[in-house]
Amino acid sequence: MLIATDKLRVVVVDDHPMFRDRLAQIINHELDMAVCGEAEDAQQALTTIEQTTPDLAIIDITLNGNSGLELIKSIRALGLKIPLLVLSMHDESLYAERSLRAGANGYITKRQPAAEVVSAIRRVLAGEVYLSETMTAGFLRTLATGGPGAGKENTQPINRLTDRELEVLELIGLGRTTREIAATLQLGVATVDTYRARIKEKMSFRNAVELQHFAIRWVREREG
Repeated sequence: MLIATDKLRVVVVDDHPMFRDRLAQIINHELDMAVCGEAEDAQQALTTIEQTTPDLAIIDITLNGNSGLELIKSIRALGLKIPLLVLSMHDESLYAERSLRAGANGYITKRQPAAEVVSAIRRVLAGEVYLSETMTAGFLRTLATGGPGAGKENTQPINRLTDRELEVLELIGLGRTTREIAATLQLGVATVDTYRARIKEKMSFRNAVELQHFAIRWVREREG
């Protein structure tokens, strides 16, 4: 049995305190792991990671302020090499590939049982890339049929959106105004308006009302 100072150190980044507590319990139950820090937003996460130098960070996509995708990009831009595992409620068919492109080492949904989450943690700590069997099979099919863009999923309009456009879409679905979105993402109002226009164009919405109705339904479906 390893002593406490030899345990693998994990930082948990999630905007729901109850989920952070539950995940910490699961990790701390393992004899060779311990949570060394928690954060609810990107800035707090960067500070915590720099202060605690963990062996792994577990990151949700939806955070207060900037998204988990932007956090992953920031971590990599700072030259931090720690393994990153995304643990999220969001559909992996939309976010898993984006997470890996941003610099994550694995993606697992919150619908998976605790034992599978621990398995994903250990795989990523061991230097492997973790994805579900379904997602892995999808990647292999994409490679076999000609690389990115060849898969059926990529023909869906929502997959044409950039990471930032997806962030804006989600915030629209949560009922945020343009000024609130700008403040949350630390962008100018005109920049947010540009993102809204791009989303409407890419998804063939005729007006802002169609965009808002779709965004609200999309968010509710994913939360439900």
